[in-house]
Amino acid sequence: GSALVAALWSEVGGRLGGTVREGRLPAGAQELFGDDSDPLADVVRDMNKWSSNVIARQLLATLGRVSLREDATEDMVAAGARAAAATLAAAGIDTDGLVIENGSGLSRNERIRADSLGGLLLAAWQRPWMPEFIAALPVAGLDGTARRRLGDSPARGQAHIKTGTLNGVRAMAGYVLDRKGQRHVVVMMVNHPEAAASAAAQDALLEWLWSGGE
Repeated sequence: GSALVAALWSEVGGRLGGTVREGRLPAGAQELFGDDSDPLADVVRDMNKWSSNVIARQLLATLGRVSLREDATEDMVAAGARAAAATLAAAGIDTDGLVIENGSGLSRNERIRADSLGGLLLAAWQRPWMPEFIAALPVAGLDGTARRRLGDSPARGQAHIKTGTLNGVRAMAGYVLDRKGQRHVVVMMVNHPEAAASAAAQDALLEWLWSGGE
């Protein structure tokens, strides 16, 4: 709220001397300043390439703002979580067990099953915005949060994967192009006190898929 307004106002040379109050827009109010965001594809790319929790939460809140009902008592983040779950269900993705708390990668309450995440990736492959979506994912061994993965492996550069790391958690999901030109969906999530030690196993899975399972 106030921190975002202060930052945006400062960027255009202003200084915030009063307070920011949240409330409904009064009828007849006039806009004094507007700021358009970057295109959605660029926002998602920045979010995924560098695992930006701030962008992820803001994106969920923006989704919630669009879908928020007039008589709703929930906040924008909760509305965004509801809208996201409804969109997945409408796409035929099993949302049993899905928990979306705040949209960022820092929640320990959020849940999704591996098969549901795999279904999401398969559904995304069929969408017209698929090229932009895949291009937003870090390339293993080349850029973003996956730039140090796979090292000198022949699978380097052949996987677009989103990674996730917390104490006791290590996960990855995305697409792998194998050496025969076939693309595969891959999901691996580890929840264990020694989850950090699973990085080598994740890389081995990527290499195995790249080799065609041989």
